[in-house]
Amino acid sequence: MVQRDGRPGSIQTVKSRDVGVSSVSADSSEPTDGVDDRPNVVLVFTDDQGYGDVGCFGSPDIRTPNMDRMARQGAKFTSAYVPAPICTPSRAGLLTGCYPQRVGLPDVLFPDAERGLDPDECTLGSLFDSEGYATACIGKWHLGDHERFLPTNHGFDTYFGIPYSNDMRPNNIHGKDKHPPLPVVEKTEIVERGPDQRTLTRRYTERAVEFIEDNQDDPFFVYLAHTMPHVPLYASEEFEDTSARGLYGDVIEELDWSVGRILETLDRLGIDEETLVIFTSDNGPWLEMGASSGSSGPLRGGKHSTLEGGVRVPTIARWPGEIPEGSVCTELLTTMDLLPTFANILDAEHVLPEHALDGNDATDLLFDPEGATSPTEYFYYYYQEDLEAVRDAEGSKLDFDDGTLYDLRTDVAEERGLDADEHAATVERLRDAAMAFDAELDENGRGPGRIDTD
Repeated sequence: MVQRDGRPGSIQTVKSRDVGVSSVSADSSEPTDGVDDRPNVVLVFTDDQGYGDVGCFGSPDIRTPNMDRMARQGAKFTSAYVPAPICTPSRAGLLTGCYPQRVGLPDVLFPDAERGLDPDECTLGSLFDSEGYATACIGKWHLGDHERFLPTNHGFDTYFGIPYSNDMRPNNIHGKDKHPPLPVVEKTEIVERGPDQRTLTRRYTERAVEFIEDNQDDPFFVYLAHTMPHVPLYASEEFEDTSARGLYGDVIEELDWSVGRILETLDRLGIDEETLVIFTSDNGPWLEMGASSGSSGPLRGGKHSTLEGGVRVPTIARWPGEIPEGSVCTELLTTMDLLPTFANILDAEHVLPEHALDGNDATDLLFDPEGATSPTEYFYYYYQEDLEAVRDAEGSKLDFDDGTLYDLRTDVAEERGLDADEHAATVERLRDAAMAFDAELDENGRGPGRIDTD
């Protein structure tokens, strides 16, 4: 394990590729030919859903027909990663295209934290907003609950949801109730306390459907970040006691219903072929929760671990007519790649910040899942401030905790370490890359946004 006092690096250059979308001028969000061929985007992000908790990723007892349909009609990514095995940093990486240490959010934020995602960071929300998209964040935020950190200060026109995990106890130091019930926030205002969590998945979904209906004639971006299946688990009455996997299965099957509801809405409105839908999870299953946790499938480890089960997540992308049906991509992909990839698809690279990004433009993987190669040379496994492992695009993974080298191509379960002496050159190459990256990260971390407490 490499100890560090936190921050990441490596400046990436995004190069535009011809992906069949209309060009956008550098000083306007309107297409130059008057016809907007840019896709709508719906990003579904679940919480603590394991690699093995989707039918098409091998779940034997949880029914996910809509997620499976997405895979049949699009692409399944079997080597997709989040940059952290816990909530806040994973979300920071997704939204900013950076390792969470780079933006000063390597660990989990708790209610009323005096830091959060800096409003000056370029995010998925601000990217789409700058290009004239209607933008909505619905569900769990977990990047700071003070007003300046909320989604509406990160490019989202609207927000509805619980601003952190559903097991957290809010603070109210100025009120009589030290720990008031969970808040539901609309834009920046608390509009409800103590919501019936059995209704959350349905309420989030209906909000997303309403937003899509209201914006069907213009480009839109929906970031639907479900609270579930983070514990405590809740499913609606319609789904409770209906799965073969107990309450956890009930919760996942309701999330699948949510995916189906989104797809049905797009079809009903006639915008199915104009919309890119991506489904993924924020980290692996919380295995310590026993029956209330999910499955890593063939992987070892889960949430809080930099073993594959902690950071490799089920990921599916669907865009009819653009992403080849039934594709399976085995190349290295990370959620940090979404920001530069969407910038390319929107022809909006001019919006990307001058400062360092860690994600790479993965447009080729999206449109040619089985033929393209990963744009990422190395992936670094961080847990909070510590660099614990590194892998390359070919699947060689070096665990710094015990010095074990794995070949993930033949040993995805990380059960058979390779002889380090026989692979000394690979070990040295991986270690050198990791040390150089960690040092650059340490030097160029930007830090979080902070509340002025003076």
